[in-house]
Amino acid sequence: MARRSRRSSHGELNAWPGYVDALSTLLMVVTFVLLVFVLGQQFLSVALSRRTHSLDALRQQLAALQHTLSMTEQKNHQLDSMVASLTTDRDSARRQADTLTQQLATLNGTIAEKEQALAAAGEASRSDQASIAELKSQLEELNRQLQAIGAALDIAKRDVAARDEKIDDLGKRLNVALADKVNQLKRYRSEFFGRLRDILKNQKGVEIVGDRFVFQSSILFPQGSAELTPEGEKEITALAHTFRQVSSQIPGDVPWILRVDGHADRQPIHSAFPSNWELSSARAITVVKVLIRAGVDPHHLAATGFSDYQPLDPANTAAAFARNRRIEFRLTDR
Repeated sequence: MARRSRRSSHGELNAWPGYVDALSTLLMVVTFVLLVFVLGQQFLSVALSRRTHSLDALRQQLAALQHTLSMTEQKNHQLDSMVASLTTDRDSARRQADTLTQQLATLNGTIAEKEQALAAAGEASRSDQASIAELKSQLEELNRQLQAIGAALDIAKRDVAARDEKIDDLGKRLNVALADKVNQLKRYRSEFFGRLRDILKNQKGVEIVGDRFVFQSSILFPQGSAELTPEGEKEITALAHTFRQVSSQIPGDVPWILRVDGHADRQPIHSAFPSNWELSSARAITVVKVLIRAGVDPHHLAATGFSDYQPLDPANTAAAFARNRRIEFRLTDR
């Protein structure tokens, strides 16, 4: 068959090959986009699965710690109840001992009076002798009861002392455990700040104030804005990389959090934000979002805004205002 001409018999242009080429190209582009989308979905699914496993492990550790704490509290309540019961028994025994002591004193007085009367009379009747014998028997019985009560009191004192020692030991163990958690957090905070100090030691506008790492807003945000500059986003991303390395070493049972605090100066604001409250909060939230995008676990992040109510420099100068406009990072417990 002869090759079909690109023009019809009437001399018109045949556009069919061009449509075929366009459709083929479009089909290839759609296929490529779908392939990229499927691969992206697979990578995202793997990342989400790993994050879910990590969260499940953290939840299990938290549940175990809560269960241990609950068991300790139950033991403390049981020990407190036992101590209260023993204290009540001890007080009751003391009251019985006091009553028996009084009865014993009365019987001793009665026996003494009888013996004096008999000595004066020179002889004792049978009824008097029987009375004296009965009183002596009662006296011996009271002495036995006193001895039994004394032994019970000694046992109660030993039990109370043993319970007190157990309570003191539990308290010491809890204090040691809490102190260990605090020391662990201090150690990781020191390591975190040490690494940041090495990375940003020549960076202007970055300083450490107490237990906080401070970035001046001028190196992160344009004036009156909550959008990070490219340089500011680079600094926060570098910080996130360092923080991920440190946080991976923190045990799962340490309740830590990285708090991002936004601060402003006390000058009236002239931007899209109604007040310095909104500006400081929005800047802190922006930094937290960048940290999350850089791989920091959002369960360990908090964004707070302090407006202009926590100044570093109370002076009314441009330098003081610039110093008070800042973002602070603080590694602390929840």
